[in-house]
Amino acid sequence: MSFRGKLWIMSLSGLIAVYAVVGGLPFVGSLLTTSAQQPVNDATAQLRIVESVLQHIQNDYVDEPNMEKVRLGALRGLAGGLDPYSSYLTSEQVKAFESSKTADKLGIGAEYSQYLGYLYIISTIKGGPADKAGLRSGDVIEYIDNKATRDISLYDAKQMILGEAGSSVALRVLRSGEKAQTLKVTRGSYPFPKAETKLESAKVGIVKVFSLEDGSAADIRGAVASLTRQGASKVILDLRGVATGSLTEGVAVANLFVKEGELAKVVGRENKIQNTFQADPAKAIFDGPLVVLTDSSTAGAAEVVAASIIDRKRGEVVGEKTFGAGTEQKLFPMSSGGGFLLTVAKWAAPNGAPFLGEDRATTGVKPSVEVKRPDTPEPLDIDSITQPDSGNPGAAPSPTPKPQPKTLEDVQLKKALELLADKAGAAKAGA
Repeated sequence: MSFRGKLWIMSLSGLIAVYAVVGGLPFVGSLLTTSAQQPVNDATAQLRIVESVLQHIQNDYVDEPNMEKVRLGALRGLAGGLDPYSSYLTSEQVKAFESSKTADKLGIGAEYSQYLGYLYIISTIKGGPADKAGLRSGDVIEYIDNKATRDISLYDAKQMILGEAGSSVALRVLRSGEKAQTLKVTRGSYPFPKAETKLESAKVGIVKVFSLEDGSAADIRGAVASLTRQGASKVILDLRGVATGSLTEGVAVANLFVKEGELAKVVGRENKIQNTFQADPAKAIFDGPLVVLTDSSTAGAAEVVAASIIDRKRGEVVGEKTFGAGTEQKLFPMSSGGGFLLTVAKWAAPNGAPFLGEDRATTGVKPSVEVKRPDTPEPLDIDSITQPDSGNPGAAPSPTPKPQPKTLEDVQLKKALELLADKAGAAKAGA
């Protein structure tokens, strides 16, 4: 079955879930003959369709249907029709979620989302298990052990990857331009690397960031201070591959370079502003020329920094459009014991535009100076690469690929250096 066909079935099952949640209404007749007859968001019309579908399942399905399975599948489908971060949780998952029973389980050091229904690697933590095993940003995970990720939610996939320290998980990886391979990754703890610094000629200091977890703002503050003591008067903040971290930490990093105005917002239903973060002039430490580097694996807290630099006209953002993430979820328990983990708010730029949009055109932060890196993976043609002859998901893991030396020129960093050199020249000309 084509992906579009499966997507239609998933959407239809989501409609059935509305019936399950509401508890049922009197049957009102036959299936509507065309969706064009009613507005898409007309709840009454959708419920009528759901009731008609349920009537056909109960009366016409070849076997006696297990309505409990229908309900569970429908509830999962309903959440799947929203965004990658909303999910239906079973009663067992709700108990584990509320008691944090998975807190002692370890992951592999990767940040995830979904791509055409599959588990997708946004980025990996430098030196973490995923990085050591050869996983890369842009990888699509087709199978976790022998479980197809296309059949499960992002929440379920992440829970499957968690496990006891020292245990391993086999991930079948689809990668642009390469044959599918299975990588064995050992779960374990890993530190978030500290920011690295480098002083280039012309007094340009480069701060390479790997994470925006708690404490990163203080680390970056120290890195910038060290560079300025060495004579740096211009800074490049490299946020490529940074997809972890909190909203408050992203705001704190932005505040190091922006001394006034709004830095970020949290928007809720109907784009209503739930929270606004203002810069504190006392926390700004650098007001010289600034360039921020981004790519397609920049997400979440790092997008807060990039967006604030653009909106406040504080400097240039060079590179590629960011991934588009940053949401807040709330668990809504149900009488059955299960629950819906629903996205209730999105992180947004100072101008109010959420980082997670409806489609690729409205998702992420667009750089002020776009420079595409030649080694950035192209989107996969999933339907062509997941044919049965592409391999056996149960096969033994492939050997861990040896890291290949990077010989390509860093065109994004080169452009950033050029922009700062032009600013220096313009400053001298105006002196």
